[in-house]
Amino acid sequence: MTTTLAGGRAARRQTMRRIRPRRSPAVPLLIALWAGAAAVLWLWWDNTPSLADNTSKILAAGRITGLLAGYLMALVVLQMARVPALERRVGTDRVARWHAMTGRYTLCLVLAHVFLIMWGYALQAGKGLGDIVQQTTDSINQLPDMGKAAIGTGLLFLIGILSIGGVRRLIGYDTWYHVHLLTYAAVYLTFWHQITTGNEFAVEPAAKTFWYGLYGVVTALVVWYRILTPIRLNMRHRMRVAAVIEETPGIVSVLISGRKLHRMGAEAGHFFRWRFKAPGMRFSSHPYSLSAAPRPDMLRITVKAIGDHTSRLRDLEPGTKVWAEGPYGAMTAQRRSRGKVLLVAGGVGITPMRALFETLPGASGDITLLYRANTTQDLALWGELARIADERGARLMYAVNSPEGERPDISAESLQRKIPDIGDHDVFMCGPPGFAQSVHEALRGAGVPARRIHHESFEM
Repeated sequence: MTTTLAGGRAARRQTMRRIRPRRSPAVPLLIALWAGAAAVLWLWWDNTPSLADNTSKILAAGRITGLLAGYLMALVVLQMARVPALERRVGTDRVARWHAMTGRYTLCLVLAHVFLIMWGYALQAGKGLGDIVQQTTDSINQLPDMGKAAIGTGLLFLIGILSIGGVRRLIGYDTWYHVHLLTYAAVYLTFWHQITTGNEFAVEPAAKTFWYGLYGVVTALVVWYRILTPIRLNMRHRMRVAAVIEETPGIVSVLISGRKLHRMGAEAGHFFRWRFKAPGMRFSSHPYSLSAAPRPDMLRITVKAIGDHTSRLRDLEPGTKVWAEGPYGAMTAQRRSRGKVLLVAGGVGITPMRALFETLPGASGDITLLYRANTTQDLALWGELARIADERGARLMYAVNSPEGERPDISAESLQRKIPDIGDHDVFMCGPPGFAQSVHEALRGAGVPARRIHHESFEM
């Protein structure tokens, strides 16, 4: 059984204007972040005396690694704050990659800082490298706020270990997600020793003011966007499960009703983080894309059962309360820069592509959707897609395995045969990482510039 949510014409009218793609602010942001790192280096250099012996050199190295770690900690939290300018303009997946990379650098710098500083303190006390453990214990017991810093460092190390790909897959998404929230506690605990024991902040009042300001702004953004904004959104829109529809075996659509949902700012291509207040699901928050254009009274997500959380969706009862955070994502019509668009979906990646297929403005023949699945039975929402293609004069293609299990050819050559002017298209793509990588390479080989290939992944 399938369910159809109409509203494509209304959604298209909202975006039926001259194509003016919104540029990503990623490059200016990266320049600003590097400028901040340069300022930290200058602060360290300006307050570093003569490096006459090995002890002073080791301590100076410990100080700079500590300063850079403190700076990156603030960025790690900022990247977790779900600031709309980042989530919708840069893209959630890109911000998540920045967060993971920054987290790895931060942990390495923290470990280097602890080792170098304790080694330097040991040398100052007339001890050697072998006494570093005893020196660390003494520092924790004697220096202000070092006990908190030790606990925070331990939490950071735990989070880093659990974020390793293989370990994370073993513990599951929900466990990793909740452990990951300990980052806030870790940053709070390690912050105070920076102020009380950091040489730069003791001799430079302006530096201390800047550090308080940096962490204060980041804290305010976290409180506003991760706590207050979701509370306001859910109190205003009062969302509940309206119905659960099985689209194909293993794939269900969840219809979500609410008040004035069109004022949430959601567009085709966006996703929310959903929490369903049902037994076994209350403490799980997962990202699912909208699979139809938002309506004033209804939203829809379509999900494939691939884990405990997704498998429970089919058992949701109408009336179940829904808590949502969002909308997030940058793969919307705002990324479009050309009149012609190719949408490429792999598996359940059809969900945001279906919404875009219905709502992207275009004349007959301008919009093409290529849907990859293992079998024709796995082509979820196919009836809706066929209807949309017929109404809009859009082109709908599918690529499924042969009866013998042979995978279809999605190469640069095959794409050029099917779409001769593919180099003039924007491409929106959603699917598993391996599929997305192979299609990206095929598109580049077919002459599509990388800047016009738009892809977002929830593998975070």
